[in-house]
Amino acid sequence: MNGVRTPILAMLVAGLLAGCSSVPPDTFELSSPASLPVRGATRAQILIPEPTAIKTLDNDKIVVKTTPYSVEYLAQSQWSDRLPRMVQLRLLQAFENTGSIGAVGVPGQGLAIDYQLVMEIRRFEIDTEGGRTARIDISVKALNDRNGTVKRTRIFSAATPVTGSGNGAYVAALNKAFDQITGEIVGWTLGLI
Repeated sequence: MNGVRTPILAMLVAGLLAGCSSVPPDTFELSSPASLPVRGATRAQILIPEPTAIKTLDNDKIVVKTTPYSVEYLAQSQWSDRLPRMVQLRLLQAFENTGSIGAVGVPGQGLAIDYQLVMEIRRFEIDTEGGRTARIDISVKALNDRNGTVKRTRIFSAATPVTGSGNGAYVAALNKAFDQITGEIVGWTLGLI
């Protein structure tokens, strides 16, 4: 009987030790463009609420789509925060970096808001079907906060090929696509208000 217990106990101890020595995932961030070529300036104050997203995107995992209907996550990697929160704060920084806006903030900062940018992250993934491409789609509504009407709605899309290998190359492609979309959202918004 002791001969049977010893191998089982050894396997349990080995499993626990393997779990303790597992390598933590690499953690990545999106960057905010330091300077954007924008025309015009406004004294308006903009509120950027946290974007909505389906549960697949509303976490700290980096999505990989191998088929249109399957969802996987990039192995041994994660975002530094939940994706919607990171998109919200990086977009806020992009507006601030332009120096072309009265003020921009997130809920709870006490601004007298003129406009809100209501966003939905529809796609933020690495598409591996037919090639390796970073794809991002973000829907944006420019909402006049004074009267509650939507001034305009637009879906911003970007696709950037992945160059290189490894998780860093995938994230670099997503970051490049996000830079493109961020510049377009900022320019579009400043042109509207």
